[in-house]
Amino acid sequence: MLIHIVCFKYKSEVGAATRAEHCERLRALADIDGIVALKVGEDVVRSPRSYDAGLIITFRDRAALDAYAKHPRHIPVAQFGVANSESIVSVDFEG
Repeated sequence: MLIHIVCFKYKSEVGAATRAEHCERLRALADIDGIVALKVGEDVVRSPRSYDAGLIITFRDRAALDAYAKHPRHIPVAQFGVANSESIVSVDFEG
């Protein structure tokens, strides 16, 4: 299994509706082949070091992550996240 974690810090002008839409778009990717589990959520702590939303995907293997990165349903969602974020960080590890 491969764990893929992404955190999004939205631009200050991005409102609640756009943030919620982004999370919904991410959740809609859960049925892509190779995904074992997908969780998305908005930060509830809101500390100075917090990011605004996070994504955790468990992939079957590295090949599934690589296929997801190029998947035609993932690409526009990734572009939406980039357009609305001032910072995005990620980490991938075996689990």
